[in-house]
Amino acid sequence: MKTKKGFTLVEILIVVVILGILAAIVIPQFSSASTEARVSSVQSNLQAVRSQIQLYKIQHNDQYPGEGGATFVEALTGKTDISGDVDENGAYGPYLQKFPANPFNSLKTVAEVAGTGSLGGGDTGWYFDTTEEQFYADVIEGVSDDQLVNY
Repeated sequence: MKTKKGFTLVEILIVVVILGILAAIVIPQFSSASTEARVSSVQSNLQAVRSQIQLYKIQHNDQYPGEGGATFVEALTGKTDISGDVDENGAYGPYLQKFPANPFNSLKTVAEVAGTGSLGGGDTGWYFDTTEEQFYADVIEGVSDDQLVNY
């Protein structure tokens, strides 16, 4: 007489339940690591862009990017003349090879605002506060202001 080989339904259900429990334990740890990596990336981008903004200001008679004839992004990624206009034969720039995208919303846009009270919402990648003359990342829900804005 032949015996049947295989798994019973109960054995399969036990394995599925154990895998579900393991997944419930492991998956939240990966999502936390992903958020931490994005925060680290934003902090690195902030540091790089802020340093290039200061260099631009020094080379353009205390003008910030966007105050001349070019937009904020054009001024940092293109060649410019002393007045801040984009000029292929300009003596200054480019300060960045390409403008970084905000890792939380994948946007490269820069909104110029007056005061940090208008930050947030996820509708732009970055903010340049013309009052405080500071560059910020758009604050994303679930990430504290201290992690991004005050970095």
